[in-house]
Amino acid sequence: MPQLGSATLGESLTRLPDAGDSRPRCLKDHVTSNTSVWVTVLAGGAGTRFWPLSTSLRPKQLLSLAGGRPLIADTLERVRGLVPRGNIRVLTGTHLAEPIRRATGLGDEAILVESRARGTAPALARAAWEIAQSDPDGVMISLHSDHLVSPAARFREILAAAADIARRKDLLITVAVPPDRPETGYGYIRPGEALSTPGGHAAYRVAAFVEKPGPEDAARYVADGYRWNSGIFVWRAAFFLAELGTHAPGIARALPALEHGDIATFFDLAEAISVDEALLERSTRVAAIDATFDWDDIGGWEAVARLNPPDADGNVRVGEAHVAGSKGNIAFAESGRVVLFGARDMLVVRTEDITLVMPRSELVRLKRHLTDLPERFTRTTDDGGAGPDSP
Repeated sequence: MPQLGSATLGESLTRLPDAGDSRPRCLKDHVTSNTSVWVTVLAGGAGTRFWPLSTSLRPKQLLSLAGGRPLIADTLERVRGLVPRGNIRVLTGTHLAEPIRRATGLGDEAILVESRARGTAPALARAAWEIAQSDPDGVMISLHSDHLVSPAARFREILAAAADIARRKDLLITVAVPPDRPETGYGYIRPGEALSTPGGHAAYRVAAFVEKPGPEDAARYVADGYRWNSGIFVWRAAFFLAELGTHAPGIARALPALEHGDIATFFDLAEAISVDEALLERSTRVAAIDATFDWDDIGGWEAVARLNPPDADGNVRVGEAHVAGSKGNIAFAESGRVVLFGARDMLVVRTEDITLVMPRSELVRLKRHLTDLPERFTRTTDDGGAGPDSP
């Protein structure tokens, strides 16, 4: 399969300012594995914004888009040394459980299957409940399976600092990314009161979460010092559950089912909602810590344009693609060849069995367009679990 980026990862990702290496000596080379810290990875969803390359039967977290390993394997490698392997849990749908086992080498106990896709709030509540039962003081780190991060050492350092804050102050922490462009595809964070942190990392209370803005608002947010909400979260599992009980009745009402080991009933009863909407936008105990690593979200096809250098006419080509007399196109050939003549601002994708042609301006509506396609084109199922495209 063609790789998304021909440049090195550090050259391709969102580049953050380098303030020098002021880390404590004990953090400069590694972060010691902590048995009281747990990692959960959201690995459900079909990745529909990356269709037709990503489908419910072959979602992007199982594809080798940025190297030799599937994205989910890269995610787990990134936290090696931060937590013991036994402290890793992956949340996914029923039909993806076995492919994820094969891709990661994790045992059955590490794969938490969602019987129904209900969004990130129920998925993380289920994981938090299990962690809290095993480790009442356990700190839970929630990651997505489709992020690119470099360097991994700084990523682990920020997560370790966030875990320390979450444990000491009982706060719900999100990792915030200083933006390098007015991006309309991400939610934003307005920083509030500063917090003290180990190592002097920039951390603060969250004054407000802002949903995905239009272009003008996005430009204003960047100018005003807002941050991107990366969707990487850190909190004490038991505290997270307590906050759900206070602010998220649609989730709290289903928690007794977990006490009885009835996972299916829990997902049947739980409200389908994102953790941002269910809790983070309502709680007063939310803080953020700035990323000091390079970050990108392989959310959709525009990631291809960010991770690959364009030609002189702004065309990005991946695989066997020929472009002439054309400007501003993305041409992606997983299989066969793609040829563009006289095209402007188009996306052309050829996979083994589907060809997609659409204006790049319509990419924000790709997920909506797919609802009009017959199932034989989209190859969808209804049990994908929580992931990047989930509420």
